[in-house]
Amino acid sequence: MEYTTLGSTGMEVSRICLGCMSFGSSDWREWVLDEEESREIIERAIDLGINFFDTANMYSEGESERVLGDVLSDYDRDSQVVATKGYFQMDDDNPNSGGLSRKAIEQELQNSLDRLGVDTVDLYQIHRWDEQTPIEETLRALDDAVRRGDARYVGASSMWARQFARALYESEREGLERFVTMQNHYNLVYREEEREMLPLCEEEGVGVIPWSPLARGYLTRPHEEIDATTRGETEEYLYEHPYREGGGPEINERVAELAAEKGVTMAQIALAWLLHQEWVDAPIVGTTSVEHLEDAVEALEISLSSSDMAYLEEPYEPVRVSGHE
Repeated sequence: MEYTTLGSTGMEVSRICLGCMSFGSSDWREWVLDEEESREIIERAIDLGINFFDTANMYSEGESERVLGDVLSDYDRDSQVVATKGYFQMDDDNPNSGGLSRKAIEQELQNSLDRLGVDTVDLYQIHRWDEQTPIEETLRALDDAVRRGDARYVGASSMWARQFARALYESEREGLERFVTMQNHYNLVYREEEREMLPLCEEEGVGVIPWSPLARGYLTRPHEEIDATTRGETEEYLYEHPYREGGGPEINERVAELAAEKGVTMAQIALAWLLHQEWVDAPIVGTTSVEHLEDAVEALEISLSSSDMAYLEEPYEPVRVSGHE
């Protein structure tokens, strides 16, 4: 395993972050693993040197956090970096169970801590931008959470660069805890973040931990085979993103070609491309099998030449912005 400093925090994290959206309960989504299978993958991740785990309160309606917390409790908690998120509504009967008001942040963060079985979470992230709550209120609530010891750092996820810039400005102006990470939508077939968000993060020393590095599986197999998977058959969100638009299909084919040439998997090529991007700290890799997890870690050993990178990137065309909702 390789490790890197997360943004400008000084905190060391594995270059692969284990995404925990696929852990919890298949009652939530068909492709999600139940507790026993989830435990096997998390334990193998620790064996492989992964120390960085990302979950959210909404994943399996809290079960992902509980399962992750239960497994990690068997290990040295000081060596682990745990990130979770809040924003989406957790209880249909409680309008204050979502959003980024002070009430929502304080109660949902506490609920997350309880499920994770910890007093402090290493990184607490806002899952999206809240149009209904002034960013100043959100930042003050997050600042208080850090001062109370409920969170060590705070981060953000998909939003417009202008929104993120405003949040960074307001925190600096008011002397409040600053977002240290951006968890954004970024992969070989979705590169719109390169226009504004990624240069902003680089300029501001913000750590980048992209979600969907494999484009919800689109970059793991030839595009005509996607629908043959359980996720491809049941995951409606796959088709909400513009992976098949613009140059997506040709990029998919080039990933397959390069993978065959190098004797590795398509997923490893797609991950290696991200790991070669200087502004990426640790892609968040979700998986439902130990084998795919091991493949992801092996991607760290793949070296792509500048001509390989250019070949993979060349077909890309601008597509609609996706992932902020």
